[in-house]
This record gives sequence, C-alpha cells and structure tokens, in this order.
Amino acid sequence: MTDVTATFGVRHNKAAHRFEVAVDGELARADYRIDGGVMQIFHTEVPVAFEGRGIAASLVRAAIAYARENGLRILPACSYVRVYMRRHPEAQSVLASTARS
Repeated sequence: MTDVTATFGVRHNKAAHRFEVAVDGELARADYRIDGGVMQIFHTEVPVAFEGRGIAASLVRAAIAYARENGLRILPACSYVRVYMRRHPEAQSVLASTARS
C-alpha cells in the first residue's frame, strides 16, 4: 500500500479533528469527530482546481489507517467517503456496523 503521507503530505491535525494537505497554498481536508470508538467522517473538501488528482482518496486512506491503528470504526457521513468505502473492499473491515447496508 502506498504511503499516503508521502504522496501528498497528508497530516493528521488532531486539534482541528481533520486530515489535511496543503496544495499550492490551499487546504484539502477530511473532517471527523470521534464518539464511542466510532470515527464519523462528515466532510471532505478539495479545492476545485485540484480535483481529480486523488487527494480526497489520500485523505480518506489516511483516516482509515488511523482508524485501524487505533481500533476505531468509521461511519461515513460524507457522500464521498460512503462511495469510497463501497468501492474499496479493503476498507470494509473498519466500517461501523451501523453503516453497513
């Protein structure tokens, strides 16, 4: 698996509860909240000029890696994250049972 932090410089900003990467001075991010062992990812945002480069996917992969390392489940409250989780079977192991369909 590719190291997402090396690919785009994704960092975990714990104080702001988000994974983020600066691209040409603009911020791409995946915001979350943790409650009871569940990481709810409720917003992803990539500046329009940088869409289609895999930045949002890198943010979500970083969040999944963090969830795995910390024994968390992911509740995808953001439409992008829901689609990502559906398309990547390897992510199913961290999907919260309330999110399974």
